[in-house]
Amino acid sequence: MGRKTPYFIRVTIVITFLFLNLCSAETGKIIKDIKFTNINEHDLKLDLYLPEKTEKSALVVWIHGGGWQKGSKKDCKVNWLSEHGYSVASISYRLSQVAKFPAQLHDCKGAIRWLRANSSKYGFEPNDIIVAGSSAGGHLAALVGTTSGNERLEGEVGGNLTQPSSVSAIIDYYGPTDFILRSKTQPSRANEIGSVVYNLLGGGADKKVGLAKLASAAHHVTKDDPPLLIFHGDKDNTVLIDQSEAIIKAYKSTGLSVRMNVLPGKKHGGAVFYHGENRKRVLEFLEEVLNPKA
Repeated sequence: MGRKTPYFIRVTIVITFLFLNLCSAETGKIIKDIKFTNINEHDLKLDLYLPEKTEKSALVVWIHGGGWQKGSKKDCKVNWLSEHGYSVASISYRLSQVAKFPAQLHDCKGAIRWLRANSSKYGFEPNDIIVAGSSAGGHLAALVGTTSGNERLEGEVGGNLTQPSSVSAIIDYYGPTDFILRSKTQPSRANEIGSVVYNLLGGGADKKVGLAKLASAAHHVTKDDPPLLIFHGDKDNTVLIDQSEAIIKAYKSTGLSVRMNVLPGKKHGGAVFYHGENRKRVLEFLEEVLNPKA
């Protein structure tokens, strides 16, 4: 029989393990799989990427893409922001095979309310929350930013109903913003049975017109909406660039701040959207939004 590890050594190992975990949580790094609610026996979780100094840091909430039917919070395209002093939360939401719209938006807003309610625990500033997302996540990010206070689209997911779901800015990477337009210019993705929009709405955008409009950020823009930063490739055949142009038109007609970065020759996604000059553009945008006087 092998010799047992002495008791005091085992205790030391346990204490060291707990200490390291505590330090990891306190100094930031990564905290994964934090459950923010359970709805219909479906857990919704988020991951936090925290800077070394979380106190009063701005929070960027990331919403993943995947056509509303796949994808995961594990695929966080902006977790690098924690290296620049930002806290980042990558959130999950119910996919279209689990629930139809507006469930996805309700989940995102529920996550934001939960994050606000728990801001003191993690150190970030509850009044400096930015929402960002790619593709389907960009669609949801734009909706979060343009539908604050809309009773039909707030939902009650996760509780914390005294907390607002409003945000200080939106970063949209090639997300659809106008399903009415998309039903005309890209019917194969918006109207056909089994298409991503059909699965999200529970029917084609050409038939469920009212719901399609409700799910379109370009149709919700009002003069009190937050600044918007967009990235889109001009060769994107998955989400046509006219989707970004639609919300730009709505923003400009209302006199709101909007900035569009067109990537020549680029299609739907890819590393180029999240590196190099495009990282600098995000940092500059965040600095301008959070420190307008500077």
